[in-house]
Amino acid sequence: MTITTALKKNLHGHSPLRRACLAALVLASTCQIANAQAITIKVVDVGGAYNLLQGAIESYRDKHPEVTFNLAKALAPELPAMLRTAQLAGKPDADLVLGGGDILASGIEQSLWVPLLPAHAAKFPSAMDNYFKESRKMQELASSQGLAVVYALGGPLLEYNPDKVSQIPTTPSELLVWCRAHPGKFSYARPANSGPGRAFIMGLPYLLGDKDPKDPVDGWANTWAYLKDLDKCIDAYSSTTGALMKDLGAGGKHMTVTTTGWDIHPRAMGVVPKHFKVAAFKGMTWINDAQYMMVPKGLPPERMNVVLDLMAHLLTREQQAKAYDKGYFYPGPAIKNVPFSLAPPESQKVIKEFGRVEYTLWGLNQPHAQPLSAQAMVKAFKIWDEQVAKRP
Repeated sequence: MTITTALKKNLHGHSPLRRACLAALVLASTCQIANAQAITIKVVDVGGAYNLLQGAIESYRDKHPEVTFNLAKALAPELPAMLRTAQLAGKPDADLVLGGGDILASGIEQSLWVPLLPAHAAKFPSAMDNYFKESRKMQELASSQGLAVVYALGGPLLEYNPDKVSQIPTTPSELLVWCRAHPGKFSYARPANSGPGRAFIMGLPYLLGDKDPKDPVDGWANTWAYLKDLDKCIDAYSSTTGALMKDLGAGGKHMTVTTTGWDIHPRAMGVVPKHFKVAAFKGMTWINDAQYMMVPKGLPPERMNVVLDLMAHLLTREQQAKAYDKGYFYPGPAIKNVPFSLAPPESQKVIKEFGRVEYTLWGLNQPHAQPLSAQAMVKAFKIWDEQVAKRP
């Protein structure tokens, strides 16, 4: 019997004053229970993963109507300072962060995230075994301070307007020649806030034969020299990939670097014309990508419990199938045994129309590598910001 039920039974057989007092207790108890159940979770989307996970999050909300979700968006270079300020004030301003290797790395460096494994392993049984080979490697980069929730084949690839580009570069040196011949018509977005930008600078060491592709400080001599040369024919760098794709679609740029998802989704959404094409560098190495779920430190227990429950929900096969989405993060699911046949009909239609058979062939025939570690990635971003893009 609940407290409220017991109080209601005691309303009978008492004086009016007694009944009034007991009624007040019933009302107060009911309000306290309602307030205890109602909870608001703030989700901050850094890398666009909410596009893929919205349906899955809404399905959780439908099962738990007492939970309300507020969505906010932020840029990876700016969010860590905001989170740190809120944490120092004892008022955490985000419950769940969705983002890529950029925000994951920055947060690890600044100790912003709650370690999830093994501390909360009971909530995520066999977590590592649920990932397939390549996504498991992406999860290993998280140092247990995030959980990979979506996976992408990655890049770097070149995307171009076939009406403007007749000689397709197949090597970095050919891209440099093309860029010099068409100043201002090629660019890429700032790597610290762009998946394609990151894939490009992390893929170059493999293409250029650098000493150590995993060491941007002492192992990227060829890459940094190349990027500085390329900078001379680039007029500006977009702060986001989305802004760059709009510029490409509008004709401001004729060529850029891309990834599988950033090729498929903008064409499916009409931002970039459907007939635009992609090309792969000869001898490329795929830099795979993932989006992670991260929990900022300092959450009260009741919000922490809901966030962990939501994360477990998002990693089920049923909800992972929704990550195929409209090709935004191709293919999408991070866990194994989620075939394309389980994707929603709309997702299947979009990917069949805007996907490319080349991706299957290139994915099988070219080697794969993971992005830099969190610490190395932060160093790479700093060098790029200070030595490549810094202008007088």
